[in-house]
Amino acid sequence: MSAKNAFYAQSGGVTAVINASACGVIETCRKHSDKIANVYAGRNGIIGALTEELIDTNQESAENIAALKNTPSGAFGSCRFKLKSLEDNKREYERLIKVFKAHNIGYFFYNGGGDSADTCYKVSQLSEKMGYPVQAIHVPKTVDNDLPITDNCPGFGSVAKYIAVSTLEASYDVRSMAKTSTKIFVIEVMGRHAGWIAAAGALVEDYDIPVVTLFPEIDFDKDKFLAAVDAKVKQHGYCTIVVSEGAHYADGTFLAEQGTRDSFGHAQLGGAAPIVAGMVKDALGYKYHWAVADYLQRAARHLASESDVEQAYALGKAAVEKALEGKNAIMPTVVRESSTPYQWHIGEAPLSEVANVEKMMPMEFISADGYGITDACKEYLYPLIKGESYPAYDEKGMPKYATMKGAMIAKKLPNFEL
Repeated sequence: MSAKNAFYAQSGGVTAVINASACGVIETCRKHSDKIANVYAGRNGIIGALTEELIDTNQESAENIAALKNTPSGAFGSCRFKLKSLEDNKREYERLIKVFKAHNIGYFFYNGGGDSADTCYKVSQLSEKMGYPVQAIHVPKTVDNDLPITDNCPGFGSVAKYIAVSTLEASYDVRSMAKTSTKIFVIEVMGRHAGWIAAAGALVEDYDIPVVTLFPEIDFDKDKFLAAVDAKVKQHGYCTIVVSEGAHYADGTFLAEQGTRDSFGHAQLGGAAPIVAGMVKDALGYKYHWAVADYLQRAARHLASESDVEQAYALGKAAVEKALEGKNAIMPTVVRESSTPYQWHIGEAPLSEVANVEKMMPMEFISADGYGITDACKEYLYPLIKGESYPAYDEKGMPKYATMKGAMIAKKLPNFEL
């Protein structure tokens, strides 16, 4: 049987290690060139397949592909674009099939989160419904850590490390100034409906930092919150507040909802930190500073977790290996064997059980008062942030990050309007 080509695409918000997964996919495909002739990367994710903008990764040197492992963000471009059901948007699926046929693509590796798993699952059904064999494997990625079945998601460990370290460092700053100046520091983190990243900020309590954490899993109670903060300041002289962007009131309204939605239908969040800081100032009168980690937390490759980098690469590698075993409509997963010492191996999950399922923080990971984390949560988190995987730095003091040539293959089909 002649070798087929593979299509790889990155989706959704990028991470410090998503390119490590790309590296794992491409390097593994190159080792099996008798079965996979080439890897075409979608320019700007799945949109690249629809518009037939396919990057020829064969034009990239082995050294440049290897450098992806140490490079943040999405080297081939990403997008927030959700394919509807086959019944609702047959036109887009027919276009995918035409592009795959035109370029002899038999493998589809989609690197993303929950919505991407859904898209990958739908594409995996093309073989049955539209008569063209495509093996679709989802490569997990999300800083939110909210994909089910897998112990954790590539991207999360590095964000958790960045937030834990940044919260600790900023808290030291506030502590030094608290006697005569700032007594409150508020840091807003990503996470949407799941409080995993916020939990990482709460790790600073192990370093004698008074911290109050606001999780999406716990309804926000303003009076209770202000009392908790006031008590911390009276006892310690200052307080750090970690607030998830997904923190919300009992009626479901987000503290930071902007009133707009992205292409996936998700509420656009951001701005919880100044809202919370203002509450503290108005009710308690304490001087504050606040920060929104935003892109900084998910782009911080200079402080990536060693285990996160290793797992991101391993899952990309496993995706290819499982495809070559004949697997379809699955996602390789991280299976934790033990926390001390930290040991794990690669498993797999059917996409039918992954698509559109969010994994929240278990309540046993949140302290009884709702503002901290338990020992069980710490046992889960610490192995994921342990170890450093520093990039090389150039003579000017900046990290050496790779940029792809992005050479496009020739189009064979008429243009397609999205």
